[in-house]
Amino acid sequence: MTLAELQELVERLYGEGDRERGLAPTVAWLCEEMGELAQAVRKGSPDEQLHEFGDVLAWLASLANQMGLSLDEAMQRYVTNPP
Repeated sequence: MTLAELQELVERLYGEGDRERGLAPTVAWLCEEMGELAQAVRKGSPDEQLHEFGDVLAWLASLANQMGLSLDEAMQRYVTNPP
């Protein structure tokens, strides 16, 4: 699955509800998922870690969708001019 496909999937599944929730709550959920990922990295099994990576990606895609931004475009600088 590409980043664009991820964004399309998240939009189909959650787009309307995500937009109703709004940006600030979406950022809060993303931060919560990052905390869960950090905990899984420290103490979780590979299955738990994989689950949390998926959650973080989904919330990141939701946020990008709400802002009208492309994750593919966001990553392009790593192809053309990595920091």
